[in-house]
Amino acid sequence: MDWLLNLLDPTWWLTILGTFATIGVLAIIFAETGLLLGFFLPGDSLLVAAGIFSSASVAAGMGIEPLSFPLLVVGTPLCAIAGAQLGHFLGARFGRRMFEKPDSKLFKKEHVLRAEEFFEKFGPAKAVVLARFVPIVRTFMNPVAGVLEMHPRRFFVWNVIGGVVWVESLLLLGHYLGGQVDPKQIDKYILPGVFLIVLISLIPIFVEVIKKRREAKRLPSPNGKHHRVGDPF
Repeated sequence: MDWLLNLLDPTWWLTILGTFATIGVLAIIFAETGLLLGFFLPGDSLLVAAGIFSSASVAAGMGIEPLSFPLLVVGTPLCAIAGAQLGHFLGARFGRRMFEKPDSKLFKKEHVLRAEEFFEKFGPAKAVVLARFVPIVRTFMNPVAGVLEMHPRRFFVWNVIGGVVWVESLLLLGHYLGGQVDPKQIDKYILPGVFLIVLISLIPIFVEVIKKRREAKRLPSPNGKHHRVGDPF
């Protein structure tokens, strides 16, 4: 379980990446938005943490090299946009064959269904933008948009808008927070703050799990009776 917590901890990623933290953030943002297996990466909290640790004094307090804020401001939206474009291309190119594989620890068909529901509920344009702020959905939305034949030009326009708003808002938030905190008190403020951001980013996932469980309880069993989750029949 510790390895899973590490994967969700942005400070762990930044510490592990060390000198290459800035490039690592760019790669992770690209992977989370462009590769289906990147859905577990901490996009939201990583962007905020990267903004925080772009402050030289805060980075020094954590014993790591400060991240390049100018490179983050320019590079992360480009990676977010490019990753999403790749996802859309793959969805349009391969269709539902991309999702025709058994469930595993790294792939759940319910993630695809959730992205499709999101697409149908908000419409193509709003879905592409809003999905940026919803973990897991933002990864699967792009290939789903391709599968559902969202026009490439239209997807590109809303992908750019969503990618820029998502990335820059979180980076600027982190950079602002990093400039407001006394480096000597980093453990008292920064780390709990990042942890809070992780929890907030996971709220949509928890809500979805609760929603699915409630729906499962209301499903009728083969004999016509409603059953509870965990009941054998």
